[in-house]
Amino acid sequence: MDPQFQPAYQPLAERLRPRTLGQVIGQRHLLGEGMSLRLAFESGQPHSCILWGPPGVGKTTIARLMAKAFDAEFITISAVLGGVKDIRDAVERAASARGGLDRRHTIVFVDEVHRFNKSQQDAFLPHVESGLFTFIGATTENPSFELNSALLSRMAVYVLQPLDDEDLQQIVALALSEHALPAIDSVAVERLVAYADGDARRLLNTLETLGVAAHQEGVEKIDDDWLLKVLGERMRRYDKGGDQFFDTISALHKAVRGSDPDASLYWLVRMLDGGADPRYLARRLIRMASEDIGLADPRALRLALDAAEVFERLGSPEGELALAQCVVYLAVAPKSNAVYTAFKKAKAMVQRDGSRPVPVHLRNAPTPLMKQLDYGKAYRYAHDEPDAFAAGESYLPDGLQEPDFYRPVERGLEIRIAEKLRHLKERNAQARAPKDNHGGT
Repeated sequence: MDPQFQPAYQPLAERLRPRTLGQVIGQRHLLGEGMSLRLAFESGQPHSCILWGPPGVGKTTIARLMAKAFDAEFITISAVLGGVKDIRDAVERAASARGGLDRRHTIVFVDEVHRFNKSQQDAFLPHVESGLFTFIGATTENPSFELNSALLSRMAVYVLQPLDDEDLQQIVALALSEHALPAIDSVAVERLVAYADGDARRLLNTLETLGVAAHQEGVEKIDDDWLLKVLGERMRRYDKGGDQFFDTISALHKAVRGSDPDASLYWLVRMLDGGADPRYLARRLIRMASEDIGLADPRALRLALDAAEVFERLGSPEGELALAQCVVYLAVAPKSNAVYTAFKKAKAMVQRDGSRPVPVHLRNAPTPLMKQLDYGKAYRYAHDEPDAFAAGESYLPDGLQEPDFYRPVERGLEIRIAEKLRHLKERNAQARAPKDNHGGT
């Protein structure tokens, strides 16, 4: 083991916290050259903003660096532990700083700002408007739902993303270069990065735990077996992006498609328990509602979207119940992939067939010239026809045969859709049939 490695009282996350903007790892879409937040730093003029993103992506670090860049007084308030008294104290300190000899500006940073109620959020408004201090709020929740519109309207919102694998590997390398822990083999690093799941704080706290354990046991190099022995249940049961991850989501999808609510719940909980991002699961449920249920039960798609929104509002663990409710509904709903199949057929045909011109009677005619060219002429307005259906009218390019993409199944609402389409096709056939001299066919 490196003799310089010694457990330190100061947490590893704090020891490795960036001291300059150039040391920040990740968030290149905001902090890269010419990007919005980088330009805000370089402007020399602080502005109030909301930093929205998951835990461990650099919200507090960016706020601190902003105070340093503008040589501002930095006041931190935790919305979890603080209250009106903390807000009042911050106002007094900001007024004192501005009235002092240096006339320093103040940045008030509120962590977990969504935890403040409406009246507490309103307490900041007059001071933000007067310019007494710059307000920076950090939140893991959607600010559209959690912040007062009056406060939000005065803020720029910056969306921070989870750190990618390359970012997390850089953090491991930084910890190693600072002699903060023993060497780690590549397999163990990959597992640690997968376990961190985009969260730098989780990674650094885990590295610190490993460093202390390695120091106590005299371990000179951390390998994968020792890593699993030390961390045990804390580690992922599958790697994010690995085969087991995709096998498990495949099992969930197939259980829903197979109309088995118990198996669907089992695989959902397996993924949540294994550390899968619930937002990723919500996106997959929305896909299932369209791909495997479709118009057999159109309510399924709305329920899946509602479940995703509920999770955004509540987070874990409360919001996970909405995902479970959605999974059970999707599993027991009637199944149809008719729209999914029709869409694939239509895409394949368009790619193969090329771009046919729009028929003249379907073209828009906003100008006199277009009307002279007969654009829109002979178009039949369906609402003026019996049953709002222009029997015999064609809406496809000239010369294109009816492709018959969409074939409803005899399940759920598509039973009635199929009946209606059969009726409309019969009316089209009658309207298009040649007439004899006596008006018959």
